[in-house]
Amino acid sequence: MASFIESLWDSIFTPGPTPTLLRAANATFLALQLLLLILLFATYSVHFVVLSCLCAGLWRAINWFAEELRLAQEIEEEQQQKQEEQEKQQRDDSAAATTVTSDDDTEVETTATGAATAASSRTAATKRGVKNRKPPSREAEAEAEEQGEEGAAPSAAAAVVGSVAGGAGSASGTQSSASTEDEWEKVSENENEKDK
Repeated sequence: MASFIESLWDSIFTPGPTPTLLRAANATFLALQLLLLILLFATYSVHFVVLSCLCAGLWRAINWFAEELRLAQEIEEEQQQKQEEQEKQQRDDSAAATTVTSDDDTEVETTATGAATAASSRTAATKRGVKNRKPPSREAEAEAEEQGEEGAAPSAAAAVVGSVAGGAGSASGTQSSASTEDEWEKVSENENEKDK
């Protein structure tokens, strides 16, 4: 009996209809119906018949409400399980998509790294070639200044594109790399002079 009272006390503070609370409510309504029946036979008053009908209706309504709450909780739990399964599936799908994307990114990074290595080797070869050449004359510098930034920047960009498209070992890639570096140097010199 002590464990039932402890369980009843705990069920009062638990949300929703618990089995212990329902048993206690049903036992209370049964006791009330018996008391109203005894009072009806003792007094023969119509009031106890009306009170008995009200008690029966309330008893039935409470049990119906508890049953509906139980069904609603079951449906909610099923929906939560479905939602969790969908979220888990979406996480798995997004993880798979991320894995595929990261594999693609790795390939791109590898390709970009290979292109950067090829470009650096061309640059080193170009610098060696630049050391062997004579420095540009004053006339060539004046001509570059006349072309201005408009001519130098597009040709530099075209040279960069040509050098990247040319490949690692082509001779044209080496020449365009050399000219690209020279043009970029000229552009940066022109910008420095204008800033002064």
